[in-house]
Amino acid sequence: MAGNDVKRGKLIVFSAPSGTGKSTLAKIVLERCPCIVFSVSATTRKQREGEKEGVNYYFLPVEKFEEKIRTGGFIEHEYFFGNQYGTLLDKTEEIIASGKSILLDLDVKGALNLKKLFGKESLLIFIMPPSMEVLEQRLKGRQSESPEQLELRLERARFELGFADKFDATVVNDNLDQAADAISALIDDFISTT
Repeated sequence: MAGNDVKRGKLIVFSAPSGTGKSTLAKIVLERCPCIVFSVSATTRKQREGEKEGVNYYFLPVEKFEEKIRTGGFIEHEYFFGNQYGTLLDKTEEIIASGKSILLDLDVKGALNLKKLFGKESLLIFIMPPSMEVLEQRLKGRQSESPEQLELRLERARFELGFADKFDATVVNDNLDQAADAISALIDDFISTT
């Protein structure tokens, strides 16, 4: 490492079905560890009121997104509920090269693709609901989706749960504080190893 004393950051990936508390857990982890930054994904979906470019997402027109796919500009990309989402390779490399670690919120296929690229530089954590029944109640409690959308989310959750054993660690979120502590311990151990 002649001339470059900065230790590369690492990649921490959270995957979980909708309704498991993944976003809340990510927020807690980011508050606890200033050495970790949250990955901002690119998307083709429309920008919502209050969202900021480069903070919530990088909002790309479909043509630009597809160009980045063709030129290898994404670590992973997926089509999800009518829109495309992806993790920009250049932005990720920039962050870890600076010595910061990065937290990514990816679906299971994206997480496994990232693991192939980054190997031991990445930690994949799958966040589990206590049960499918609890997950369904959490999703219904949001009151933000039609019955059809809810069924699609539950179907997707069953699919994603089938990949949990492919992850480096699995944490059940039946108690937010305990889940946050378990995840923080996993991350601390991972970041402290070379």
